[in-house]
Amino acid sequence: MEPLSWTGLLGPVLNPILLAALAVLALSLIATLILGLLPAPAPVAQADGTLAGRRGPADWSRLVMQGALWAILAIVVIYLGAGIVIPGIENKGIIGAVSARFLPVWIALIVTFALSITFKRRLGLYGKLFDNPIGMAGFGLVMFWIFTALFAGLFDMITTHGALDVASGMKNKAPGTPLNGAEPGDYPYYLLGGDTLARDVFSRMVAGSFVVIRIAPLATLFAFMVGITLGLPAGYVGGRLDTLLSFLANLILAFPVILLFYLLVTPEIVETGIPSYLAVVLFLFPLIFLTVLINARYFTDPRKRTIILALVLIPLGWLYLSLVSDRDTPVNVLPAGLDLFDIPGGILVVFVSVVFVNAPTVFRIVRGLAMDIKTRDYVAAAQTRGEGPWYIMLWEILPNARGPLIVDFCLRIGYTTILLGTLGFFGLGLPPDSPDWGTTINAGRKLLSIYPHAAIVPALALLSLVLGLNLMADGLREESLKD
Repeated sequence: MEPLSWTGLLGPVLNPILLAALAVLALSLIATLILGLLPAPAPVAQADGTLAGRRGPADWSRLVMQGALWAILAIVVIYLGAGIVIPGIENKGIIGAVSARFLPVWIALIVTFALSITFKRRLGLYGKLFDNPIGMAGFGLVMFWIFTALFAGLFDMITTHGALDVASGMKNKAPGTPLNGAEPGDYPYYLLGGDTLARDVFSRMVAGSFVVIRIAPLATLFAFMVGITLGLPAGYVGGRLDTLLSFLANLILAFPVILLFYLLVTPEIVETGIPSYLAVVLFLFPLIFLTVLINARYFTDPRKRTIILALVLIPLGWLYLSLVSDRDTPVNVLPAGLDLFDIPGGILVVFVSVVFVNAPTVFRIVRGLAMDIKTRDYVAAAQTRGEGPWYIMLWEILPNARGPLIVDFCLRIGYTTILLGTLGFFGLGLPPDSPDWGTTINAGRKLLSIYPHAAIVPALALLSLVLGLNLMADGLREESLKD
């Protein structure tokens, strides 16, 4: 079999148009920058005495630039859509074949956007996100990788080969290379080439998304649980409690982040059991948060409060004990028959490290918001009604701080994703054969000047996810400021 081309059957027709559009985009961008330095045309007086602006050369060059950009996007959409409907991998090309593998993701994205736009007026801040083009673009990128992780990790529907499978003769092969010795039932190509160990780069990129999506959002959520549980009383109560908690947060923040990560994930520290003991403490905060939240809400109805606490805390307590219990660590509190699952040691260490590093920053944000919001009139009204401190903190202050916290949550997932990639790049925490993007970039960088695809593909995946999170955070920030 011949290697695949990038664009398949449509290439001879659309590639010249794409190149022309790229040239026009580049020239119009340069022209816009140069013409923007010239003075704007003077407005023209109308018959009614008003002044009307006139388009200058810079305005026309911007219109040309926008037209070229739309043409490029249209051609990209045609390539992606054609890959789904054109039969035959050879006719699809690399881009089309990759798009066809992502068919479940495209369907999930279309359904998500259709439902969200239809009911956006009922969805609060999330619905307002679809009034913001930047936020929508970021949301699309983020959901693309979330759906990719779900379909690949849970249903094995996207990858073409196993993330750890090695094929003879496929070491450092270029994208679109036919699989050497392919048998019936095997996918016949390495769509994005092979790495230094003859593994499929496309499959490892897709599998790596499941590793990142499992760790980054959950670790950030746990960090927010810790930061909110400690930051609210520090900002609302103040005094010695605030001084003590702020001192501890500043003590942790005084360490450089990478150095702190390095200290927490090194084998010598792991052998001491410190990450396991940190997990015992940090994973307890969601239980504390939910307990205080429910108790504050139903404090005047003890019977209902007890029932709800039992329904929530019994399963979550069992889940907590399963999370922290591991036969290979000093923390082994559950019998094997009751332990629901075992988290791999590397993932647990990285997870705990991310929570430990991010929690102090979240604490300071929540503390500052609490100090500001506690001076508002509705807080004084709640105090006049005789509400308790925890009720005021969780049901008056926290809901009114949700806008900045949601924006920071999105940004912090991006920071966490970068930190995970950094750890993987330095070979810390996760196993060396892990398909996470940082480890994959590190494995491919050694031959970057000769075979760049093995490192560029996961790097672009990491870039797109972080870019999507930042764009979504910008959109949420703009919409939250309109409230």
